[in-house]
Amino acid sequence: MGKRDEMTGFQRDLLCILCGMDDPKGMEVQSELENYYGSEVLHARVYQNLDSLVERDLVEKGERDSRTNYYRITDAGRDLIEDVITWKRQYTEGVTADTV
Repeated sequence: MGKRDEMTGFQRDLLCILCGMDDPKGMEVQSELENYYGSEVLHARVYQNLDSLVERDLVEKGERDSRTNYYRITDAGRDLIEDVITWKRQYTEGVTADTV
């Protein structure tokens, strides 16, 4: 199995958010997810999935200070998301809200 087929939709969403943010802390990522989903996202779910992505070398975790970590998408994570976007585009080209 490759990294792509082992990933959940939630983990893909995490990677997408990290592509557009500059070394956010976990709470910032959680807030972005809640805005996107329109509902509460459990703290534990965010951090467990971020840790899983760190273990798979798709996300880097670093320390801002003694209490706060930051998260950064790796080149491998960015490549994976670019592949997913390219794959989705081939099936959604020309799709608009009017055609769905």
